[in-house]
Amino acid sequence: MKRRWINSPYTFAFGMFAMMVPSQAFSSFYSYFYVEKLGLGIGLATLARTIFLIWDAVNNPLFGYWSDRTNTRYGRRRPWVFGTIPLFMLFFIMVFSPPGGLTQNTLFTWFLTALILFEAAATVLWVNYGALFPELFRGDRLRAKASAIQQGYQVVALLIASALTPIIYTALNFPSMALIYALIFGVFMFLCMMYVRERPEASQEQPLKLAKAFKITLSNKKFWVFNISNSFAQTVNGLISSIIPFYAKYVLRIPEAQVSILLASVFVSVIPLVFVWYWIIRRMDGVKAWRLSLIIYALSVIPLWFGSDLVSGVIAGVIVGFGLAGFLVTPAIVSGRIIDEDAEKTGLRREGIYTAVAGFITRSSGLISALAFFIVGLIFGYESGDNPGPDPGLTFRYLISVVPLCLLIVSILISYSAKFKFKDHPSSE
Repeated sequence: MKRRWINSPYTFAFGMFAMMVPSQAFSSFYSYFYVEKLGLGIGLATLARTIFLIWDAVNNPLFGYWSDRTNTRYGRRRPWVFGTIPLFMLFFIMVFSPPGGLTQNTLFTWFLTALILFEAAATVLWVNYGALFPELFRGDRLRAKASAIQQGYQVVALLIASALTPIIYTALNFPSMALIYALIFGVFMFLCMMYVRERPEASQEQPLKLAKAFKITLSNKKFWVFNISNSFAQTVNGLISSIIPFYAKYVLRIPEAQVSILLASVFVSVIPLVFVWYWIIRRMDGVKAWRLSLIIYALSVIPLWFGSDLVSGVIAGVIVGFGLAGFLVTPAIVSGRIIDEDAEKTGLRREGIYTAVAGFITRSSGLISALAFFIVGLIFGYESGDNPGPDPGLTFRYLISVVPLCLLIVSILISYSAKFKFKDHPSSE
């Protein structure tokens, strides 16, 4: 094993690639699969998501706390990741492999069970992988570089999961697609962890007790403002991804096979644009760059309203790609500084609990997305693929443009509700 690849941003980014392939396929197509293809009522789909979030509210912070308290010869985070890899693969396949002939109630039960199991495994992975980032990469410049590389890998994963998924499930089926993506995840997540070496001093610190750990974390105003703001923007990521198949069908009126072209227009454009944002970050304060990315992201969703065919949809998709690229790169800089500041105050590196609580806040965006889908569908009469209502085109114009614009305006306003002043830290490469 070559030493130069140990804790390299390039090998660490394998983990982002590994998790984003199945995660993006899940977020983009689970609604389409269950609601449009299998006919699950949108109300039941929303109820399942709500029940999961109650479970997530409990397990997410606890996984982070337990991760911080783990102390083994292999580190704090790596054992959790290695142990969860096979479970994540199994539960992802389960999501897209319901038995045939299920009634509405049994289909709902299968979906809810698969959702709870898959998201629990995903929580363990995201908490521990996310906690490694601020520990391994110190200083704004190194974090900006590592984040840009990580997001470059993520965009490739988004492209594969979004653009290739319709091709794969059309040629094969949804269960076969899930199996392929599970195998991709397993290989690249294993490679990532093989090249990670945690800092020994982090595991030697005496961890805080549960109540005190949560009290300090939850009293950090910067942490709350940053993550609540991000949760609204994160909702837009998931909402646009999940609505694109509907947008293509009902607004652009293009064949299902061309959905891949539309998705590719967004994610191919993001790949070079994440490095444009890296260039921007190196020339301005990280907090200002984060706020700028939210503003540009809000403006970038407006052209989606005017899409009417494949060409106009692709142009709008490329514009969205610039806003999305900024939001993918910039938050890691601010988050890292918040965790560094906490470490200076407490004398402890508590990436796990911060990542977990932040993860719960941002993952709650799934409920906002589901509620938006439900409310707009209710207003315009969309229930499912079997009963799309009188004007499904207008339904999905609102869901892909107007709702994201409103959510991002809220995100921007929240981002300015606190002052983000940090002590200067030496940059490292």
